[in-house]
Amino acid sequence: MNIAIIGAGNMGGAIARGLLQAKKVEPANLLIADPNVATLESLKALGIQTFEHGVDAARNADLVIVAVKPWLAKEVMHKIASALRPTTMIVSIAAGVTLEQMEEELSGRPVFRVIPNTAVLAEQSMTFISSDNASNEQEQIIVSLFTSLGKAILIPEQQMAAATALSSCGIAYAMRYISANMRAGIEIGFSPDMAKEIILQTIQGAVSLLSQTGGHPETEIDKVTTPKGLTIKGINALDHAGFTSAIIHAVKAAM
Repeated sequence: MNIAIIGAGNMGGAIARGLLQAKKVEPANLLIADPNVATLESLKALGIQTFEHGVDAARNADLVIVAVKPWLAKEVMHKIASALRPTTMIVSIAAGVTLEQMEEELSGRPVFRVIPNTAVLAEQSMTFISSDNASNEQEQIIVSLFTSLGKAILIPEQQMAAATALSSCGIAYAMRYISANMRAGIEIGFSPDMAKEIILQTIQGAVSLLSQTGGHPETEIDKVTTPKGLTIKGINALDHAGFTSAIIHAVKAAM
């Protein structure tokens, strides 16, 4: 299957590299277009076919991923529409561009609205997928493609805004927590690199624990908050400072 990616920026480039790392596509079957020739150089070095114009990349593709800024997405779809085969699947990762808007430009072709996050590069994205005019087989092709880059699920389009706030924006909230914890680690005596290593392993441990046990976070918290212990003092300090409310407000603000 030939996969074209239009837009070689942060997300487009990350998807391309992630697909190669996951061995989901051969470099020769990956076509990337971007007007910035310098951006394409590092991708071309990986054996990927590169183009300056989206139409040239889309013409021979079985799947086209539109990875441009939201305000450019409809223009790009309009330009490539005449070059596409009737069965070509089109994926848009542009936030806020609806399936209906895609339909207006792509007239009856199978379209997918996909929201990944930047962890695609580490093959650990949480990706959400909605579709229109697509068969079950085509849906499974797209789910399988993005599952190779982490976890991917089909959801109704009306949940896309909530999914974006919770996960695509949420990865930035997680980074901010890690950054804050690193500062604390440095203040209490660890080097920045050591603080980061400790925090990353702690978070990975928490994620693995919940994934393997299927438990609730509060249940795991209860296991380590002994009477008059250090952890309960820290938990209470977080809540007194509004930590829980701040997270909830952040997610809701991103809606």
